[in-house]
Formats: sequence, structure tokens, C-alpha cells
Amino acid sequence: MARIDLDLAHAYKANPQQDSDYALLPLKMTFDDGGAYALLGPSGCGKTTMLNVMSGLLTPSQGTVLFDGRDVTQASPQARNIAQVFQFPVIYDTMTVAENLAFPLRNRQWPQDKMDQRVGQIAEMLEMSGQLNQRAAGLSADAKQKISLGRGLVRPDVSAVLFDEPLTVIDPHLKWQLRRKLKQIHHELKLTLIYVTHDQVEALTFADQVVVMTRGRAVQVGSPADLFERPSHTFVGNFIGSPGMNFLKASVVPGGLHLGTQMLPVPANLTLPLGEIKLGIRPEYVALVAAQTPGALPMVVSQVQDVGTHFIVTAQVDGQVVKARLGTDSVSLTAGGTVWLQVLGEHTCFYKNEEIVA
Repeated sequence: MARIDLDLAHAYKANPQQDSDYALLPLKMTFDDGGAYALLGPSGCGKTTMLNVMSGLLTPSQGTVLFDGRDVTQASPQARNIAQVFQFPVIYDTMTVAENLAFPLRNRQWPQDKMDQRVGQIAEMLEMSGQLNQRAAGLSADAKQKISLGRGLVRPDVSAVLFDEPLTVIDPHLKWQLRRKLKQIHHELKLTLIYVTHDQVEALTFADQVVVMTRGRAVQVGSPADLFERPSHTFVGNFIGSPGMNFLKASVVPGGLHLGTQMLPVPANLTLPLGEIKLGIRPEYVALVAAQTPGALPMVVSQVQDVGTHFIVTAQVDGQVVKARLGTDSVSLTAGGTVWLQVLGEHTCFYKNEEIVA
């Protein structure tokens, strides 16, 4: 296992001149020894590029990669002693499950008894003990990808295990089970795990720390709770959550917060810079309140969606849209009606130039 320090940038074209020329904008980042991390963001944001730079499949166009303080920027994946699990299964169909799992250990000339013990341990963790003697060719895509996961995890001496969207081919009803298994394996084996995904549920349920990326930039690194409660950038607020965070354009003036035709009080414990600002509030924290409640706004309901356990209510105020996740007591709300929704409270965040106001 290793601590990984990145201080680099990468562009696929020569002589990059502007931000859009970079796949990875200049960044400094540390992945601690034994940590479970996720790189989360939309397609093309640079997360797989970062993973391949760490693995040695790609040499950064500038900067360094350190493993435990040792410069490995020019080192091969083998020299870095990493394991990588790809989006689609990489296994030998003619071998049995046990032979596939043992392959990385056999290449390193492990004694047979220790190899059998380790293969048995990993197979049990992946619930494949009963399939060890089956040939991989006859297995489902789900089972084959579990073998790939096992091959990545079987070596206890690796610096890190890197996962590049490994659950893409897994049936949806099995994804939750495998995420739980990976979490369990991390706690038992204490390996450094770095997991690339565009799926926020995968990232938030797997990782202790999530790196949220957009357009080659890491905009926030934090725990799932940090990303949900205090997004440091509006992109994070919008990307994390379903629905994402509401953002309302407002302006801070002496004596209050001007939002459309409404004036709201600035919370007593908060100092906001004068001028344009965005108010951010999660749909989960928007509350239905009585008329004229301080910190609330009158809004016109445009849509009410019944999703079984709750309602998603969409309303508008001065041309701006707010979504609220409300309980089943909201069943009486109908499109066209006026409601008062609370948007100021302890969970409200404020943003200037897309960055959170401290």
C-alpha cells in the first residue's frame, strides 16, 4: 500500500495555451495510504486520465507522481506495483475461476499453499467459493467481472488498486451487493482503493473521500456528508443529489437579501459580501410553511410528482425554479396554487462566482 501524491497537469495536445487544452488542469492532491477514494464526475471530466496517470499507463505532460515520496512519474505500472480493474472483464476464459484468481500470484512465484489460502479468502469475500473449479468461459458477465475484481484484490502487497467504472456490466440489482462487498473488503484488507465512476450512488456508498471533477478540474474533495451539506462549488451542489441543489439568484444590499421582488433577512450569524450572489438550498431542506414566515417565499406550484415515499414539488418565484422534497401531507398541492416555501435556514449555502462564501 502507498500514499500517492500528485502535483501535475496533463494535455493530450502539444503546447496547451488555455484551460480547454488540458485534460487535467494543474492540481495537487494526496491519496492517503489505506484510504478508499472515488473520482466522480461526468464523462470527459478527466477522472480516467487521472487514474491512468496514477497507474503509469499515461505519463503526465508536466509535474510528478510520488508513491510514498518516491518519484514514479516515468515508472511503468509493473514498477509501481499497482493493480487495475477495467470497465469490462479482463480474464482468461480457458482457465478456472481459481486459476484466474491465482494468476497474479503464480507470476510472482508464490508457494502453492499460501496461494491457495489467499485465493480462497478472496473467493469467499466475493461469494465465489462454490465456483472455483468452473471454467470462466461458461460464466455470466457479472461473474466474470467479479473475477476481475478478485484478480485486482488478490495481491496483498500492491501499492494501490485502481478501479475504472468496474460495475458497468453488472446487473443493477447486483451493483448494491458488490459495492457493499468492496466496502467490506476495504475494511478487512486495508488496501488503498481508488474508484472511478460517473454514478454518484456508487461513489458516495463506496468511498470515504470523494473527488468531484468537472472539465479537468477537481472542484471538491470531501466525505459524502461534506459534499451533500456544504458543496464548495455550485457544480458539486447540482451534480450531487437527486434532484440537485436549488440555486436562486439574489443580491445582497444593506438591510437584506433581494431576490426578485422579495426581500429576505440576512441570517444574523452570517456576513455576506454586497452584490450578486446565489442562494443554495437542497430540496430536502425546503420546507412548506405558513404564509409570511420569515425566510420563506411565496411561490406558484408548477408540478407535483408522487414518487411513493414523498412528493417532488416544483414551484416558481419571479421566474426562478425551486424543487422541494415534501412529505405525503403535500398531496393537496396542485399546479397553479400558491405555497410558501422556506429557503433560509441552517442548511442554506451562499455562493459568489460559483464558490461557496465561507
